[in-house]
Amino acid sequence: MINSLNELYCLGIESTADDFGVGISTGGGKIIANVSNGYIPEEGGIHPREAARHHAKVASEVLSKTLVQAGIKSSDLDLIAFSQGPGLGPCLRTGATIARAIAAYLNIPLIGVNHSIAHIEIGKLETNAKDPVTLYVSGGNTIISAFNSGRYRVFGETLDIALGNCLDVFSREAGLKHERRIPLGAALEKLALEGKNLVSLPYVVKGMDVSFSGLLTAALNLLNQKRYRLQDLCYSLQETTFAMVCEVTERALAHTEKKEILLTGGVAANKRLQYMLSLIAKDHGARFNTVPLKFATDNGAMIAWTGLLAYKNGIVTPNEKSMVKLKWRLDRIDIPWIN
Repeated sequence: MINSLNELYCLGIESTADDFGVGISTGGGKIIANVSNGYIPEEGGIHPREAARHHAKVASEVLSKTLVQAGIKSSDLDLIAFSQGPGLGPCLRTGATIARAIAAYLNIPLIGVNHSIAHIEIGKLETNAKDPVTLYVSGGNTIISAFNSGRYRVFGETLDIALGNCLDVFSREAGLKHERRIPLGAALEKLALEGKNLVSLPYVVKGMDVSFSGLLTAALNLLNQKRYRLQDLCYSLQETTFAMVCEVTERALAHTEKKEILLTGGVAANKRLQYMLSLIAKDHGARFNTVPLKFATDNGAMIAWTGLLAYKNGIVTPNEKSMVKLKWRLDRIDIPWIN
């Protein structure tokens, strides 16, 4: 029997890329569990099929740990939410299959969640932001958005690769290691703190959009030429890419006249980016918010919470419509939970 809305338990499954995450949220917005297990390739970037195999292998253990952390049984769950897109096909399909199986076994509703919207909603929940301009930066996405007329509208985005991907590719080519407790971005950020000289790199802002591929190529060329200290290149790469997204975020803030900025996604953990955006917020009399570190990277809790928001507004996903959507844009989705 479904509990009152604030007492609902929703289990969320996140599997868009390298992380398999499971979280549980109550209808009142309390995150009572959040467990993840990440796939780390031996070399190079994410291999979708290998990541999907990893997700299938660890799913049972992660699900069990999540229920133990929450202190509830599977029979206490009221809803199952899953990341329906955007993301890598094999990874998305693995999570969706597991979500469908659990929902069918427990005979409870299934809700497909847009991964990008979930990053925004967990940021709003944890910072108490109400109506921000959001800079969402991760390994797969770079989007500047704000709510208007029933949907999250995109005010700027990357035209090619994502900011997080740009930083990760450079880090791997520079020989930095992706260790379980120290992601590539954090390793690059640490080296950037030792940088002293700003090396000129392409600064590409086209209208309200950004482009990182040419900048990355230029940075890699300089890396291979060994003309500059690695610390200076890391520093310069951060400063240039961050300035680009900050410029577009500031223009979106001025255009919308919102009074809040929200930074979310995996790159939100970077202290330098946080500082730059905080200065912009101060100049415009706006409040700056950063998603907490434990919810910055992909996680099941954000899927659970967003699934609850959807369910409480009458949205469920029939099994026949639960196919994954690899390129599911956030500005194509109606948001009935915001007035």
